[in-house]
Amino acid sequence: MLINGERLKEQLDNFADFGRTGNNGVTRLALTEEDKQARDHFQKYCEELGMVVKIDDLGNIYAILEGVENEKPPVVIGSHLDSVKKGGRFDGVLGVLAGLEVVHTMVDYGIKPQIPVMVVNFTNEEGARFEPSMMASGILSGKFDKSKMMNKTDSRGVTFAKALNSIGYVGEEKNRLKEAKAFIEMHVEQGPVLEEESLSIGVVEGVMGMVCYDIEVTGESNHAGTTPMHSRKDALFVTNNLITKIREKLNNLDSSLVYTIGRMNVQPNIHTVIPNNVSFTLEARHQDTRIIQQVEGIIKELPGSINNEGCKVETTKLWDRNTVWFDEKVVESLEKSTAPLNYPYKRMVSGAGHDAQFVASYIPTGMIFVPSVNGKSHSEDELTTWEDCEKGANVMLETVLLLSH
Repeated sequence: MLINGERLKEQLDNFADFGRTGNNGVTRLALTEEDKQARDHFQKYCEELGMVVKIDDLGNIYAILEGVENEKPPVVIGSHLDSVKKGGRFDGVLGVLAGLEVVHTMVDYGIKPQIPVMVVNFTNEEGARFEPSMMASGILSGKFDKSKMMNKTDSRGVTFAKALNSIGYVGEEKNRLKEAKAFIEMHVEQGPVLEEESLSIGVVEGVMGMVCYDIEVTGESNHAGTTPMHSRKDALFVTNNLITKIREKLNNLDSSLVYTIGRMNVQPNIHTVIPNNVSFTLEARHQDTRIIQQVEGIIKELPGSINNEGCKVETTKLWDRNTVWFDEKVVESLEKSTAPLNYPYKRMVSGAGHDAQFVASYIPTGMIFVPSVNGKSHSEDELTTWEDCEKGANVMLETVLLLSH
């Protein structure tokens, strides 16, 4: 039994119309009109399949294909429908629509599962309009406080609560996802590994841990034309030396460590004035806690690792996240479902965050990755071939059939 690849392609095209950009990408920020249109279409599609649709107080949508024993916890599949600004057509929505295609295929074949199968759309996974990302799954898992999240505002000062109410997707708290036999999220890899290794499927074992620091260098401003070089306390020059040292040290730690200097502020940022203050973020990700600890050790030693040229260097830890390992039985079920289809695959750990990492704290969880062409995501160039979309959905179908009977 295989899913209908043409039907999945058609639905992916349909959903891309909700916020389609000029370069064939998608801007569908959480709780906007475009998000409402996608939600409405999703709900209509589910109801046409005979599914029972429920909405919780966070705007999460749960569509249930009833089984023989409906009092038992369901097998849950899905992801998110929101996007980043000028994002891609596959990120998040593929997991939701692949879940719907799995259910549609079961309906086509007249299969009634022993236990219910639920397709979920989580609210505000991206955090592109309301920070933080994975907001709704974070509340469900107890990682975030609901009252604080409801008061989060977008760039125009609109609160999450007001935006949720404005699109008409405020449901009841009793409908929240509380238990399940398993949760499976299918997603594009958002990296180049599967494509580079000519693999069709990634069986995801977990989401790697990370740490983020703010590093601040304080010097003195002075005239750019009249201050001799030996008299300067140039915060930007010292920052440049620090970054060189950071790359030298971190590059020697472990080949699978990834790190990013993602934000930098230079003051006063005037071409005729020597910079007196620079702050920048350093984020590092790795699945091994010991490597992250070594990264932190290097960061803490930065103030004394170079000639500070009279400047002050301070490091402040902003936040961290431990590696989340998925349920081994669910991961094995994904492997068991992939092998008979003869799709080349590998076990891997995700470098990006997903709703699955929060859900995994209280529900047995696993993920399926499909290749991203050129490793691109969060951009209009994001692409996963229709064939790989179909293969991922077939693995999901096999896994759901295995777990729901």
